[in-house]
Amino acid sequence: MIAMLTMSMTAMAQGRAVYGDVDGDGDVTISDVTALYNYILNDDMTFFSTSDVDGDGSVTSADVTVVYNILLGIIPGGETHEYVDLGLPSGTLWATMNIGANTPEEFGDFFAWGETTPKELYDWSNYQWCNGTLRTLTKYCTQSNYGYNGFTDGKTELEPEDDAATANWGSQWCMPSKEQQDELRNQCTWTWTTSNGVNGYRVSRNGKSIFLPAAGYHFTNNYYRPGEMGYYWSRTLGSSRSYYANYIYFYSMNGSEGIDAYYGDRDSGFSVRAVRVSQ
Repeated sequence: MIAMLTMSMTAMAQGRAVYGDVDGDGDVTISDVTALYNYILNDDMTFFSTSDVDGDGSVTSADVTVVYNILLGIIPGGETHEYVDLGLPSGTLWATMNIGANTPEEFGDFFAWGETTPKELYDWSNYQWCNGTLRTLTKYCTQSNYGYNGFTDGKTELEPEDDAATANWGSQWCMPSKEQQDELRNQCTWTWTTSNGVNGYRVSRNGKSIFLPAAGYHFTNNYYRPGEMGYYWSRTLGSSRSYYANYIYFYSMNGSEGIDAYYGDRDSGFSVRAVRVSQ
């Protein structure tokens, strides 16, 4: 039976951490369950950086459940997308890790708004939804002076095929709306911390939490402020100018910390933290 539960993970071959591989041997097996139980029961106080499998900030039986689900095939190991119910008024369920990441602390991939794959250069010259400039938009444009040859389509939220969360994780996931990001910002407690050596914010409510790593951002071919700032896209177009989209950002540098919402150029490369469409 134990042999039947052993799973080899393709992510290991790609040099990435394997989700659910607590003991770090490259596979998710019954030994990972044993390692968690020994830690929880104080039989063995060896703490692995991957012990907090579900990313809620503590090691509990819930982490054991996640590993069991991977072993049983309920959740495919290496491509598991867990979520946390923070008890928000809207009922929004937030993913425990970024798109492109395998652990809550990994930065994951960076996306221009409305694009579904990462790239080397984040610039209007190669942005998918324009003809080379911010005034030649070809999709998601509500103002003719920013559309190609006066183009407008009135679209203010990303369609599923252009949503990095839906395209990469499936129809049960999407990028959060501006309203959902505002709710997370205003209804939760945000604490700057370090998790497994990675700086970011622990976002908590009702005894549960998610960790948002300070992954920095990409603009043109430059990478800015990893470990100091985090920028996370919403799926909502900016209202003042069509080449803007809304996002949430945070920072901790030079003795100052902050969390806020803003809007910025769609061609920038930001992180994506998904929300669950259905349980």
